[in-house]
Amino acid sequence: MSEAADACATPGEPTSDLAEHVADPAAASAALDSLAQGSSGTPALRPDRELIVRFRGVGKAFRLYDQKPFLLRNLLRRIVGGRSKPKEFWPLRDITFDIARRETVGVIGQNGSGKSTLLRLMAGAAYPTTGHIAVRGRVAPLLALGAGFQPDMSGRECVQVNGTALGLSPEEIESRMDAIVSFAELAGFIDAPVRYYSSGMLARLGFAVAVHTSPDLLLIDEVLAVGDHSFQQKCIARIHEIQQAGTTILFVSHDAHAVQTLCNRVLWLRDGSLHRDGPPGPIIQEYLQATH
Repeated sequence: MSEAADACATPGEPTSDLAEHVADPAAASAALDSLAQGSSGTPALRPDRELIVRFRGVGKAFRLYDQKPFLLRNLLRRIVGGRSKPKEFWPLRDITFDIARRETVGVIGQNGSGKSTLLRLMAGAAYPTTGHIAVRGRVAPLLALGAGFQPDMSGRECVQVNGTALGLSPEEIESRMDAIVSFAELAGFIDAPVRYYSSGMLARLGFAVAVHTSPDLLLIDEVLAVGDHSFQQKCIARIHEIQQAGTTILFVSHDAHAVQTLCNRVLWLRDGSLHRDGPPGPIIQEYLQATH
């Protein structure tokens, strides 16, 4: 691993570096090394603008199969060499951008433009087919609130499991438990099995865990519709606190007002490509005109 990648890791804290999971690790390592120089056509960042995310020529392909492999007729076709080649679907192609620490970046685009795929790649839930990605620090993904909660586990046990998955130590989880439970407004239910929770309760608990992990990078995918209006306002207020603490945020939403309010930069994805990258005001206005 390069010196630049090593320098971003804090002893005793988990790090996420997706450079190891690409076809050309040397190129990804070079991408991190080039932070000060601003290579690949990207202007050099100021010393106070530490790079936390770098995408270089990133593309993601999924294979689409016309046949169901478990059917006998399709199994026989495979045996006799009559198997059809799968089609490829590319939700993202040739995506290149950098994100510096302390930035709050909105991602907009119509359904199918590649927004959720972008976040999955950044979170390490999927790996790129082409290009290279580097992500530094502790990542807290809010991609599917409540995902991974086991029905027979209590809310408290789910907090412990999810907190561990997000990089917290048992001591850190214990010290933050009261704050998490209070934020989720589940004091009377935290020791009950989550099978009895409503979808809103699960979502509130998932959000509360993620925003109390002190992440370096917070990934938010359409989760501000959690709970009633008062809880939504609490979520937004918490996001502002996280911003002020210096956390980098990537915020995906169809709510143009929320993006303009929270973000200082916007990425507009269009048909799997990065169409625009810049200040929220003019890009959101152009986006709304193009989609209405």
